Amino acid sequence: MTVRKSTGKHHIGRAMWYAKPGTVEIRAETLKDPLPNEVRVRTLFSGISRGTERLVLNGAVPESEWSRMRAPMQSGNFPFPVKYGYCATGIVEGGSSEMLGRTVFCLHPHQDMFIAPADMVVTVPDDVPAKRATLTANMETALNAHWDGATGPGDRVVIVGAGIVGLLVAYIAAQIPRTQTIVVDIDEGRRKLVTELGARFALPQEAPQDADIVFHTSATEAGLATALECAGFEARVIELSWYGANSPQVALGAAFHSRRLTLQSSQVGHVAPSRRARWTYQRRLAKALDLLRDPRLDALVYDEIAFNDAPALIPDILNGSATKLAPVLRYF
Repeated sequence: MTVRKSTGKHHIGRAMWYAKPGTVEIRAETLKDPLPNEVRVRTLFSGISRGTERLVLNGAVPESEWSRMRAPMQSGNFPFPVKYGYCATGIVEGGSSEMLGRTVFCLHPHQDMFIAPADMVVTVPDDVPAKRATLTANMETALNAHWDGATGPGDRVVIVGAGIVGLLVAYIAAQIPRTQTIVVDIDEGRRKLVTELGARFALPQEAPQDADIVFHTSATEAGLATALECAGFEARVIELSWYGANSPQVALGAAFHSRRLTLQSSQVGHVAPSRRARWTYQRRLAKALDLLRDPRLDALVYDEIAFNDAPALIPDILNGSATKLAPVLRYF
């Protein structure tokens, strides 16, 4: 048994909790001294996952998914109260001596200081700012989706939904040689950002209908219908959206069967089958960080709010119109 050696100094962590429907609170907790195989992290930024955390805020995680939807270091239980989140970056200030002073990413809820197993944190590359590194979990999702979709050189790729995950899927696709990458969204304001990431932008009425592979990320019934319309003969539509307790109608009539389309789910909780035999979760996480070296991606984490303002601002941000990308929480 490993003995936890006390330094006599207590540290207080302050965490964001989804307390009841529509309500966010900041709660304090006393942190134990880290064990030799643990680290104490002072958080710099944490990313808000707009789609998932909107469902958590509103108590819309279905009971059948309470176990599967637990974040790696979540406290509390669904539906409420629950300490949730999985996009934290910070500085190691205690615990494992070889990690001291390093900037790390961890799948940890929103909290200004926390203890985590050393093998659950990943060192952030020197050329990836801590704020940009909050995109790591989203980049993992995008990378896994491309493994599921088997995107290849020269493909006509369509992404429906220009949220953070959709934009990262587009960013990866646009770097595959000779792909034609088009992002479809109802918000004309996303055109400039899409173009800067190397893809083309289209409104739904301008969307192509001959794609080799389509990724759907909008979490809307209309978006899914558009994705199916964009798919060419025997193409695959990769569904990344999670609808929680909602059950959207899926347009499986008309030409769905005659075009022999495939509608396939992609979820980051498991490494894609095409890579599972060789890729661990840690290897995939490290690669996601490696893919964040491009300064253009800073545009996806432009908006930030102070951690202390979270109770007042987060409910409106999550339940309001998604005219902006989801912000990051700033802890200093």
